[in-house]
Amino acid sequence: MHILIIANNGGGLLNFRQEVVRALLDCGNRVTVAIPRSDRDDEIRQLGCEVVNIEISRRGTNPITDINLTLQYIKLIRHCQPNVVLTYTIKPNIYGGLACRITHTPYIANITGLGSAVENGGILQKITAVLYRIGLKKASCIFFQNRGNYNFFNKNIFQCSLGRLIPGSGANLKKFSAKPFPTQHPTIFLFISRIMKEKGIDDFLAAAKHFKQSGDKDVEFHVIGMCEENYVKILNDLHENGIIVYHGRQKDVRPFIEKASCLIHPTFYPEGMSNVILEAASTGRPVITTRRYGCMEAVDENVTGFLFEERNRQELFQAIEKFLKMSCSQQADMGAMGRKKMEKEFDRQIVVDAYLDEISKITNKDNTQI
Repeated sequence: MHILIIANNGGGLLNFRQEVVRALLDCGNRVTVAIPRSDRDDEIRQLGCEVVNIEISRRGTNPITDINLTLQYIKLIRHCQPNVVLTYTIKPNIYGGLACRITHTPYIANITGLGSAVENGGILQKITAVLYRIGLKKASCIFFQNRGNYNFFNKNIFQCSLGRLIPGSGANLKKFSAKPFPTQHPTIFLFISRIMKEKGIDDFLAAAKHFKQSGDKDVEFHVIGMCEENYVKILNDLHENGIIVYHGRQKDVRPFIEKASCLIHPTFYPEGMSNVILEAASTGRPVITTRRYGCMEAVDENVTGFLFEERNRQELFQAIEKFLKMSCSQQADMGAMGRKKMEKEFDRQIVVDAYLDEISKITNKDNTQI
């Protein structure tokens, strides 16, 4: 079979979907990947894929740009004539899905989060809902990464009889293997994310100031991530003043997770499933995160970590205090339980098997029609 994958960046494809791609190639399929140009294109080619560069304005709302994107996808599909198309993230799902609908090509969409426009309501929600209906109505399968997105979609967009829940992108249990819990001091709390308001960076920084200024020298707050908003000066100033340790963008976060005692993910962003939570828990680290879909499914309250209401700094502070009052062995046990949860519920092989199953259904249906 010839399988076309449409995504909005190569990094996400390599970091979170590489096992799916490898499984497709191992089955003898030809795989073409349509993504914006990046410095990771050659890595994708080395997997055995063909790469076609199609630029996407990820946050743009210009309808002419989006129409042009749809036309490019239609042209690509007619040229490649894939048996199945796999789409990821909002614009590839909508406009790639529309292109598949126009060309009568089977496709499988993956809802990696419905997006702020949908969650925040108003006219943008209505417009986006219409676009989802147009783009995904004829999908062979729609994967949802959390129950909240699944329920919202069925209630507010359209009843999706072919919807299927998967555990996000799954945890790569080999890459993020269980590591011994750190016994050294200070206790390190770690934030890993794109540096933007909706990811809760302001709440993390408030926590760092609160605990550092209280005179507790036995804690450190570390930040990893690329600034997508105007946080560079803020982070650098706090770093210089000893409030946080800012590491900037890191290609491999594993050494930092290994040294940390706990991941703090204070997001109020409309997540599909938080990969950083899965990675930290797989390493055997407790997690403090918000009670929102895409985060809370990956944490068992008081067993593998703590949950707090999004944007509630007092609850965040209390969760950190509870963690600090635990003994090192209790913290290590909490991390070990997180690893067990990942092995049982979030193994990435579950996602790989789901894709192979749905593609097999399409293949069998096509053979029956022939």
